[in-house]
Amino acid sequence: MSSISAIKLKRQDRRKARIRGVVRGTTERPRLSVFRSLKNISVQIVDDTTGRTLASANTLEKNLRGTTGSGGNVKAAVLIGKQIAERAKEKGINKVAFDRGGYRYHGRVKALADAAREGGLQF
Repeated sequence: MSSISAIKLKRQDRRKARIRGVVRGTTERPRLSVFRSLKNISVQIVDDTTGRTLASANTLEKNLRGTTGSGGNVKAAVLIGKQIAERAKEKGINKVAFDRGGYRYHGRVKALADAAREGGLQF
């Protein structure tokens, strides 16, 4: 790993820690955590008081694997956003705290958030 990419990762870790200092998931309002890589995107709804994952969705699931071409594009993020909203509704979750995970709020992260809002989640 070059020193430039190590510096970028360190900056991202600092951003992520700053965000997590503010955003906490409770039983009434769990945290919607986003992770994106170059090839995939995944999201979890986490209750930080108990440390449990209540619902999750990602592009590596069998029912989504061939539908978007690549899991690392905006179309895949929209599908994941709709799917996590459905799964949250099944569990009786309406409100969440959005944790963008240190990523900028645009592109795939914004598309996922907008699709989750359309699906009925409030944040």
